[in-house]
Amino acid sequence: MNYTIKILSPEISQDLIKIMKERFDKNTIRQEGLEWLNVEERSEANPEKLCSLNEMEKTGGEPDVVGFDRQTGEYNFYDCSAESPARRRSICYEREGLDAGKEFKPVHNAIEMASEMGIEILSEAQCHNLQKLGKF
Repeated sequence: MNYTIKILSPEISQDLIKIMKERFDKNTIRQEGLEWLNVEERSEANPEKLCSLNEMEKTGGEPDVVGFDRQTGEYNFYDCSAESPARRRSICYEREGLDAGKEFKPVHNAIEMASEMGIEILSEAQCHNLQKLGKF
């Protein structure tokens, strides 16, 4: 299942922007060299990214900006929650694990869940970089 682009209501968008700004201000070590106004402007101009960030929030995640990709001109957001969010537990990595006949079957798989949310799973290098920013 692929992510379907949705448009957030202005109220939800503003609430999300407020949450993201508070997180940005609280965790300045993650945003070295970045300015909030630039992040906010790009986020508001990209409703698809806002929807994905909102999906991460809704499942208990804590998406936060952790860098800027000069090649693509995009800000990078990672889930910076200290532990796996409650709504993203009891999942396996891919469909094969979900389909396997286990006694305690997972409720979902990470690959499809990420696709449904419009996000990508971090690479091993990205995970190592995230660990440099805090305990996640």
